[in-house]
Amino acid sequence: MYKYETHCHTSEGSKCSHITAEKLVEFYKNQGFDGVFITDHFFNGNTTVDRSQSWDKMVNDFCLGFENAKKTGEKLGIDVFFGFEYSYHGTDVLVYGLDKNWLLSHPDVMSLGTTEFCDFARRDGALIIHAHPFREASYINMIRLFPRNVDGVEIYNACRTDFENARAKEYADNYRLFYSAGTDNHVGLRESLGGMEFDEKIKNVPDFVQKMKAQKGKIFRMDL
Repeated sequence: MYKYETHCHTSEGSKCSHITAEKLVEFYKNQGFDGVFITDHFFNGNTTVDRSQSWDKMVNDFCLGFENAKKTGEKLGIDVFFGFEYSYHGTDVLVYGLDKNWLLSHPDVMSLGTTEFCDFARRDGALIIHAHPFREASYINMIRLFPRNVDGVEIYNACRTDFENARAKEYADNYRLFYSAGTDNHVGLRESLGGMEFDEKIKNVPDFVQKMKAQKGKIFRMDL
């Protein structure tokens, strides 16, 4: 089985991350993972990007964590893929299948509401996963669900409680949304990791999107 981290953050792109892209990729290589999806916080989340800059400069700065991770992955022999975490007041979705060129070509995306963005991105081939939908935190004043605007649900997040993850699974089951899992890693070494595993190696992001939609992946938890 081939193991993939689907949810992690670099200090280059996410203010809340405490690990560089290089160290993050080295960590996953040492844990025996075959690939990593870098999902730094987008401009409406806890980003490091200066939002007073031009759109092109913002996008270039935003992609730095992924690009550094990609270079390290090529040196170490571990695949690195691009994604991002789109936010609305603590409600987050993971976006796979869009790239830097797509972002550069769509400076208007920040004007869209959350459901509008999800629908627009999906029409352009994106896979949308509702991340940690029942996360509880002091800065989150309500739980928002978008079952008609996402493809799947992160039912196991290594940073969340068993209760929160169980509610996420119920949400997915009730709306017949497929499962995803990830660590939401901001530090590297943790008590446990999560992710998706597949019988075949992931060739690229479109291949991952296709395999996830076909429900060919299995969630896994790795205790360290």
